[in-house]
Amino acid sequence: MPILELTSRERSDLRSAAHPLRPVVLIGDNGLTDAVLKEIDLALTSHGLIKVRAGGGDREAREAMLSAICDSLSCAPVHHLGKILILFRPLAGNVKPASLAAQDPERPAKRRASEPHTPKKLAAEGKTLAKRPRRSETEEPKPKTRFVPADQLNKNGKPMRPSTKKASGSDHGIPRRAGSALSLRAGARSGTSRRSAKK
Repeated sequence: MPILELTSRERSDLRSAAHPLRPVVLIGDNGLTDAVLKEIDLALTSHGLIKVRAGGGDREAREAMLSAICDSLSCAPVHHLGKILILFRPLAGNVKPASLAAQDPERPAKRRASEPHTPKKLAAEGKTLAKRPRRSETEEPKPKTRFVPADQLNKNGKPMRPSTKKASGSDHGIPRRAGSALSLRAGARSGTSRRSAKK
């Protein structure tokens, strides 16, 4: 039987589709027997894309096993990584692989930026949201106005900005004292020195 050929794009898509799969057939120490081939054939017939775990010691033996499986079952080798073999054979009635059939142009994967967003619940019911009508170019937007008292306007008639300067007067009611921090610590605040305060 002829080996099925895949393009690099199909192979890449099938490899990504097989990522979450677990091996369904295990090839043991007896190697590739008729029972193992029958199980692989049954799995390919029902699933189309499968993983097989080969228990051989060296890579050349696994490569020979992979080519023998593909030759006898007319399937395509998708990938060989370590002891895992990924095999594909199209299901009966499917012309394309399952992963490629899902990417048909009849249903685009992303919506265009100009299309409105449709929530999942509406999309499940087959409904779509209507586009909002655009504001016409002839309609002038109304300027937003707010009332500002006359005493809060500057000389140009615009509202005054709040000042960023700190007020010079003390709002807390504590009078400021002149002198440096060192002189205050030394006792210059009360006019007496430390020696006279200790006595």
